[in-house]
Amino acid sequence: MSAPAAAPSYEVRVAEDPGDREACFAVRKDVFVGEQEVPEDIEYDAYDADAVHVLAVRVDGVPLGTGRLLHGEAAAAKNGDGDPAVGSLGRLAVTRDARGLGVGAALVRAVEEAARARGLDAVDLHAQTHALGFYERLGYEAYGPEFPDAGIPHRAMRRTL
Repeated sequence: MSAPAAAPSYEVRVAEDPGDREACFAVRKDVFVGEQEVPEDIEYDAYDADAVHVLAVRVDGVPLGTGRLLHGEAAAAKNGDGDPAVGSLGRLAVTRDARGLGVGAALVRAVEEAARARGLDAVDLHAQTHALGFYERLGYEAYGPEFPDAGIPHRAMRRTL
């Protein structure tokens, strides 16, 4: 008989208050600007104001990861076919210390739940090519050619909800 799986030592929630949103931006700055050298002036954009941000936080309050969902016109401008029923998952980032704990998958599922709650049919994303396998394991399928974003190779992916 195997031991029951340990409960995760973090929670994932929609970032509703200003402190949670600041924690999301701090994780993004650490991962994208610090580690991946994405210029800070393109990391934050006008979409942040209306996006649904999700946050993974350790039980002691330390932020572990974040992601965002664009919906409506903002998502239609980003997805492959301009369909307003398709959300756009983006800015998924997990801190170095939290990688391998399931935080990224939990954040993707939280974004998908937010998309379902808004009546969306699918979620698109632009995956860094090194992360294609991660998203494929979560049910996403790549489409279209590889393209650069912030100097990093990406592919478009979609999952029907």
